[in-house]
Amino acid sequence: MIGEMILQRHALPEGAAARFDAFHRLLCEANEHMDLTNVTAEDEALEKHYLDSLTALEYLPQGAKCVDVGTGAGFPGVPLLLARPDLAMTLLDAQQKRILFLRETLAQIGAQAECVHARVEDFARERRESYDAAVSRAVAPLNILLEWLLPLVRVGGRCILWKGPAAQSELDDANRISALLGGGALDVREAAVTAGSGHVLILVEKTAPTDKKFPRKAGMAKKRPL
Repeated sequence: MIGEMILQRHALPEGAAARFDAFHRLLCEANEHMDLTNVTAEDEALEKHYLDSLTALEYLPQGAKCVDVGTGAGFPGVPLLLARPDLAMTLLDAQQKRILFLRETLAQIGAQAECVHARVEDFARERRESYDAAVSRAVAPLNILLEWLLPLVRVGGRCILWKGPAAQSELDDANRISALLGGGALDVREAAVTAGSGHVLILVEKTAPTDKKFPRKAGMAKKRPL
């Protein structure tokens, strides 16, 4: 079972292994009529979804207020929340069906998170610089992610980004954009790669307030990258 396999790698709070099992079962059931993920087999999902998501655990302080931008089927936010119920987690996605799935599923498994259907550009204007950490897993190029996530993070907080090995080619431009938005230099953690995922973690510390003109209105980060 997914929960038992995770427990072999990570210390989990009481009841968490059963919640992992229940979440994966409900994800697979929903996936039969909703396009949530193309990875459902337990062994593959363990590596590519669950353990990959949990590589960020050590970078989240106790009680951190976190937002998962573009959460999709709930990765990385749900695994992080199940392993660390001390986290105050917001799951954000622009597709309402995904948010409805997460809201209903978390209620069924006894886990609590704020599930928000919104465009990140609109959400960032409401929750500006209010999070200790913003996470996002393989959602967009680094230049776009930084414009979306850095405005959400307080000074002294951080962004945690999951990217493939090709992210190395984006680093020079991303460091320039990070500085523009109040972030520090990008820190690539090669040790965070999990077998089968091909991901690295990129950490970006928030060192100064982000100019209030960022993020720009919906769609601009993709249409006119910084």
